[in-house]
Amino acid sequence: MDPELIDDCVHCGFCLPSCPTYVLWGEEMDSPRGRIHLMGQHVGGTPVTPEMAGHFDACLGCMACVTACPSGVRYDRLIEQTRAEVERVHVREPRERAVRGLVFSLFPYPRRLRLLRPGLGLAERMRPFLERVHPSLGAMAALAPRPGPRQRLPRLVRARGPRRAVVGMLTGCVQGEFFPQVNAATARVLALEGCDVVIPAGQGCCGALSVHSGRADQARRLARRTVAVFRRAGVRTVVVNAAGCGSSMKEYGELLGADPGFRVVDLSEFLAELGPAATRHPLPLTVAYHDACHLAHAQGVRAQPRALLAQIPELEVREVPEAAICCGSAGTYNIFQPEAARDLGDRKAEGVAATGAEVLVSANPGCTMQIAAAMRRAGGSIRVAHTAEVLDASLRGVSL
Repeated sequence: MDPELIDDCVHCGFCLPSCPTYVLWGEEMDSPRGRIHLMGQHVGGTPVTPEMAGHFDACLGCMACVTACPSGVRYDRLIEQTRAEVERVHVREPRERAVRGLVFSLFPYPRRLRLLRPGLGLAERMRPFLERVHPSLGAMAALAPRPGPRQRLPRLVRARGPRRAVVGMLTGCVQGEFFPQVNAATARVLALEGCDVVIPAGQGCCGALSVHSGRADQARRLARRTVAVFRRAGVRTVVVNAAGCGSSMKEYGELLGADPGFRVVDLSEFLAELGPAATRHPLPLTVAYHDACHLAHAQGVRAQPRALLAQIPELEVREVPEAAICCGSAGTYNIFQPEAARDLGDRKAEGVAATGAEVLVSANPGCTMQIAAAMRRAGGSIRVAHTAEVLDASLRGVSL
């Protein structure tokens, strides 16, 4: 934990109303200001107690406080340093260690995730039993999506019409295995906008889940592999369609101590810079746009997705109330902190339902699973689509 970064906090409290856990519980130690105070105590010699670790674990890492802070406190760096320290010195109880070991030996590895696909349809029926075994296992079952058929993407998707750019595309782990249709739509949209899309073989997890959970060694190992894959592909720009992945990959220089050799951009960020070329066909729909925290707060990408959606004729975009408050997904948070995540998910689902929209647009697979599960709990349902899927439907002139 960097003492200089800790000292940047002037304890003004502007972060409090932006913090999801403070909004839920109103507890000072479950706010960014309170957690920074605990970080200072540890730097000063206080050991990490189970209570202290609990306050750090309760942080979603949503970075809403970074957006709200008038002093520019780098809470994003502080909480990642703190999580790594907690993992290094804090001894968790055996059941929690076992669950964390299971998650981090499974989710960052696409081939292992693939083995789960046939059983995802049984997840809801098994949820009561799994919940009794451990709440985190029940949470995983409740979140399980119904993935569509696997879609194999070619290593190169050629631009339609004049070539305007050459980009690499990250397929991801959760996105690639549970939401393959999003990757297919992403490749088509980029090609229709005049891009050669390079999709290298050998991709795996980018390390985002690990770095956000304090598992720095695993994160660096996965990040180095990702860098090597795209360097071999010879691309100068890598387009990412998952907010958490893009946020972490943009910090590779800090994580690895060296520039990766390519630029990382979110899909909406890249398309907004490139400008439209393909014809947009009407989509007579009302959609609610959900700000993924690691897109809006961590990357500062808010206007671009809305601008892209606004280009589609007959599409009406509605704003979700409390848009800046996290939905409770936050990487693995909804697995390790299921009660708080459930409360936040229900709050977000209520806001989404209030829009009356037909489709919810989300730019992160974790958010998609979290909000869909919350809507099911509330007895409702809403189609959730990625920004790429909406654009793809408009560019091809098909229904969503």
